[in-house]
Amino acid sequence: MTTLLGISGSLRKASTNTLLMRNAAEIFNADTFIEADLNLPLYNGDVEDAEGIPASVQMLADQIAAADAVIISTPEYNKAISGVLKNALDWVSRTQGNPWNGKPLAIMSAAAGRAGGERSQFSLRLAMMAFRPDILQGPEVLLARSSNEFDENGKLTGEFYIKALTELMDALKARI
Repeated sequence: MTTLLGISGSLRKASTNTLLMRNAAEIFNADTFIEADLNLPLYNGDVEDAEGIPASVQMLADQIAAADAVIISTPEYNKAISGVLKNALDWVSRTQGNPWNGKPLAIMSAAAGRAGGERSQFSLRLAMMAFRPDILQGPEVLLARSSNEFDENGKLTGEFYIKALTELMDALKARI
């Protein structure tokens, strides 16, 4: 029984990163797929000192720890990862233990631009270094002009992207 945790760095209902994450999960075909909720309070050390770790943050950390593998789909905001994703990483870093340590992790991105979120993936790799997950180095899935790459049912349509995503999910399965 495999459990896959999916993290989308976007909270938008129509997020192409959420669609990409769901397509990846479908290809991965885990016994259990969980979508993380990154609608967390902003990290504030004073709040942490006064109230401790919020339950929603602890739940995310527990989901990471319990998953056999994790996928993160990140948008590119101002040449980096979204504030939502960075906030979640900051909060999880404050929980006990390190749920990311050695965790098989595949990253991907969907963006409106022609580079498909390449800079956000680089930014995410840098942000993840301290956690020491087992980050797959490829194949890279950089979904460019992402609003044009899904059908009306949210299915990825481009053969090139489907092939790359399938190869990435096969590589992630092999790491478990």
